[in-house]
Amino acid sequence: MPSQHILIIDDEADIRELLEITFSRMGLLSRAAADLAQARALLAEAHFDLCLTDLRLPDGSGLDLVEHVQRHHPHLPVAVITAHGSMDTAIAALKAGAFDFLNKPIELPRLRALIEAALKTATPPPDAPPGADRRATRLLGDSPAMDHIRATVAKLARSQAPVYIHGESGTGKELIARQIHDQSPRRTAAFVPVNCGAIPAELVESEFFGHLKGSFTGAVADRQGLFQAADGGTLFLDEVADLPLPMQVKLLRAIQERRIKPVGATAEIPVDVRLLSATHKNLADEVAAGRFRQDLYYRLNVIELLAPPLRERRQDIPQLAQHILDRLGQRGATPAPTLSPDALECLCRHTFPGNVRELENILERATALCDGDRIQPADLRLQQADDIRPDAPATHAPDDTPSLDATSLDATLIDHQREIIRRALEQTRWNKTEAARQLGMTFRQLRYRLKKLGIE
Repeated sequence: MPSQHILIIDDEADIRELLEITFSRMGLLSRAAADLAQARALLAEAHFDLCLTDLRLPDGSGLDLVEHVQRHHPHLPVAVITAHGSMDTAIAALKAGAFDFLNKPIELPRLRALIEAALKTATPPPDAPPGADRRATRLLGDSPAMDHIRATVAKLARSQAPVYIHGESGTGKELIARQIHDQSPRRTAAFVPVNCGAIPAELVESEFFGHLKGSFTGAVADRQGLFQAADGGTLFLDEVADLPLPMQVKLLRAIQERRIKPVGATAEIPVDVRLLSATHKNLADEVAAGRFRQDLYYRLNVIELLAPPLRERRQDIPQLAQHILDRLGQRGATPAPTLSPDALECLCRHTFPGNVRELENILERATALCDGDRIQPADLRLQQADDIRPDAPATHAPDDTPSLDATSLDATLIDHQREIIRRALEQTRWNKTEAARQLGMTFRQLRYRLKKLGIE
């Protein structure tokens, strides 16, 4: 296999020499340039697998080179060398399209790790056919919104920049994060997802950074944290807006220094982790309300990606529904039923406030309740779900219905909701979790309704 070529751009001769020696020991070929003009000339006459550029150059900025490569050599990864502590500049480089950055003075282990990761960007996964992504079918849909998501994921996979994925609940934010990881050079290492809102506040530091035996009551052995578990791979922070403020400070330091200190330890340890984060909340609003640190927001939100709601890509519903039914059929002992044309039309008209997760719940419920091998509109129970949803509009009475005043109308709607919920509970033998699933609500929403409606 021919050696891979690296282009070094730095105006300091000793730095260029150090890097050339390092790359030679790694079995790599390299050429060096002292300024932007020389670098552009070399890029025009030779092929390179990676560029490593200093930020400050005699005739411009390393960011200028990043932009030049993005325009003329979009598949060539560029890493930027920055002064120690200049995180804002590093973030600017990542936003411009840099693959990653290195702080001066350069740490050789960190340099080698960066080079190895960057050179993998052009290498397809080992089990993938040429020109194909091994899990491309996981992001389903042929709508323009999903085409945009897949194209963006492919670009983000070639970078090491933090990505902030936002969107409504149930839109598949974790699935998008997994796709970024699976198509990235980190695909052979771990993808570690964590729900930040599910960790008790008093344990969050230990969960993220680990702890040593005896560091606190109950620490009976050394324990690896999430950062160490994801070392060399990707850490996905779901519902990142729920992190306690004290932990946000420590997370910010871990991102900036790329080091962590386990609870009870006296020294920090280096970690190589790519951070992806997501939340259904508006982080900018959380910052304005003082519940989320602005500096951490800027560190996580280097690149922003919106997961589109299902109502904005209705043409994907038939494909998604078929995929879900196929999966249900594989899980059960009998083949899953099919959707009747009328049932499919009802699904395509539904607003899906719960997005793809709600579609999965509706189809799983319909599969369990339908008679025969065909799902009809009544089996979907969409009207029941709409009736009990807190923000659902009231239905208008037919013309031949006696007029009702406001008080009697409220009482009628309450009685209607009470009857729907009671019927679902009786069908599930008062299994509240199953009843909530059939009604298209969360357990928490059902518990709230039971209390409000006085159902025991």
